[in-house]
Amino acid sequence: MFAVLKTGGKQYKVTSGDVLRVEKLAAKAGDKIQFNEILMVGSTVGAPLVADAGVQAEVIDQIKGEKTVNFVKRRRKHGSQRKKGHRQQLTLVRIADILEKGADKSGVMAAVSGSGVAMEATPKAAPKAKAAPKAAAEKAEKPKAAPKAAAGADDLKKLSGVGPALEKKLLEAGVTTFAQIAAWTEADVAAMDEKLSFKGRIEREGWIAQAAELAKG
Repeated sequence: MFAVLKTGGKQYKVTSGDVLRVEKLAAKAGDKIQFNEILMVGSTVGAPLVADAGVQAEVIDQIKGEKTVNFVKRRRKHGSQRKKGHRQQLTLVRIADILEKGADKSGVMAAVSGSGVAMEATPKAAPKAKAAPKAAAEKAEKPKAAPKAAAGADDLKKLSGVGPALEKKLLEAGVTTFAQIAAWTEADVAAMDEKLSFKGRIEREGWIAQAAELAKG
């Protein structure tokens, strides 16, 4: 009995005992394989394949075909030429059994093209989450609120030449009452001049004397 099988895009008419060279299969020497694309078995013609039919074979070896040479020459002003050799990878098999029925339940490894062996794709690392912007640059760095006068503090703007800006400087320096200013020594005045850049304003405006009077109420 003969069969016509299909593998590697080609058709082969075979009988038991035939040795074939077919397109490379994913199998090793000594493996038993089964061709399941059967176009014809004896007088039974498939439409296009014969259902439940198969051809079993034994892998003899993995070989290479004869070398073919591909030569290309371009005839131009600046022409070029290329010569390339190729040896097709083949599998040598010996046909064992031709099954008209029962191929689906034979349990023999199906013949699979070597170029069609599925390789597990290396899982891609999950994309790193983009770092969230720092709360809109910490909400545009909120401006610091102007220091508020502590409870019981005096209105330092009553001093000559002291407006909101100078009062703010004094509050930031911890000066909140007229009594504090009235108690300043020469060293304190010099330190405040240096620290707050008053440039002699304290003595020029007579803050100490003014503060002493205002402290009396």
